[in-house]
Amino acid sequence: MMDEKNTNYINRTLKKVDPTMAKIFMPWILKNPKSMYKMIRLAKAYRKSRKLRGEELLKGLKVPPFLILSITSKCNLKCAGCYAAATGTLCNQRTRKTLDLEQWIKIIQEARELGVFAFIIAGGEPFLMPNLLKISEEFKDRLFLIFTNGTMLESQDIEKLKRLRNTIIMVSIEGDQDLTDKRRGLGVFEKAFNTINELDSKGVISGISVTINRKNVKFWMNPKNIDDLISKGVRLAFLLEYIPVDNDAELMLTNEESKKFREIVLNYRETKQIFLIHSPGDEEYMGGCVSAGRGFAHITPLGDLTPCPVSNIATHNLTKNTLREGLNSQLFKVIRESEHLLETNGSPCALFSHSEEVNALVKQVKAYRTSV
Repeated sequence: MMDEKNTNYINRTLKKVDPTMAKIFMPWILKNPKSMYKMIRLAKAYRKSRKLRGEELLKGLKVPPFLILSITSKCNLKCAGCYAAATGTLCNQRTRKTLDLEQWIKIIQEARELGVFAFIIAGGEPFLMPNLLKISEEFKDRLFLIFTNGTMLESQDIEKLKRLRNTIIMVSIEGDQDLTDKRRGLGVFEKAFNTINELDSKGVISGISVTINRKNVKFWMNPKNIDDLISKGVRLAFLLEYIPVDNDAELMLTNEESKKFREIVLNYRETKQIFLIHSPGDEEYMGGCVSAGRGFAHITPLGDLTPCPVSNIATHNLTKNTLREGLNSQLFKVIRESEHLLETNGSPCALFSHSEEVNALVKQVKAYRTSV
C-alpha cells in the first residue's frame, strides 16, 4: 500500500510547479507505486534547487530552472525546415570536435550546483550519442526530458528508462502518418509510435513534441486527435509554433490562426488529461521570452552558451568558461533586462522578430555566431 504522507508530499510539490501537474501525473504515480521513492527524491531535489536559485539571485546571478543541451550534431533524418540545421547545430563538412559525454557530465554537475533542476536533451538525434542514458544514471536527482525522433531507441534503452524513472521521452511527430512522413521521411511515423507504445507498456512516461504550422494546425485543433494520443499513454505535449527558417515564412501561423489555436490549447487544459506546454502562448504569462536564463538557456554541441536553440549567438564557450560566467554575461543580461527584446510582436520567437536589434547587440557585446 502506498504511503499517504509521501503521496501527499509529491502531490503538493507537483502543484507548486503547476496546479494541473498533479491531475495529470499523480494517476501515473499511483499506478506505478515502485516509482514512489524516486519521485520523492525528485520532489526534494526540486525544492532544494529552487532554494539554490534564490540564493544565487540574491548574489546577482540569474540561474534558470532548465537548460537545453544540444548533445550531438548528428541526426539520422533530414526533416524539412529543421531548426538545428538552420542554426548550424547539425554537422556539416566543417565539423569541429563536439563535446563528449564526460564534458556534458561536467557541465550538468556545475548546473546542478547552481540550482538547475531539469535538462532538455536535444540534438541532432540524442540517441546517436553513445551511452546517452549514463547522464540520467549519473544524476538521479535531476529531471531529464529527451527530445527524440523515436527511431533510434533500442529495447535495452527502454529497460534502462524503466529503472531510472527520472527521464521523460519526448517523441517528435507532426500529426498523423501523412503529415509526419511528409516532413520527416517515409516510415518515421510508424517507428515513432512503436516507440511510444513500447514506452507506455513498460511504464515509462512519454510525451510528444510538435511543430505547429499552417499545414498541421487544423489536425491539432481537432479534440479527437488529442483523445487518441491520451489513449496511447501520452501525458505530455510540447506544442511549438513554427519559427521560419530558410525563407519559408508561409508556414508560420497567421495572427488569427495563432489566436484561435491558443484558445483551443486553453480549452484542452480544462478538459483533457494531458499536460500541455505551448510556445509562444505560455510566455505571455512570464513577461515575454524566457530565453537567456530567464527560464532556460541553451548549449550547442561545441559548448557554446546561447540564449535559446534558435539564436546562434554566444560570448562564452563552456570548454573555456564556467556556466556561471556565461549566465552572468553581458549578452544574457541585456536580453533579460530589455522588455522590448522580450516581446514577440506576433511572432513565435521574440529574438527572431527583433533581428536588427539582435545584430546590433552582437556587435555591442562582441558576440560571435555559433556553428558546428
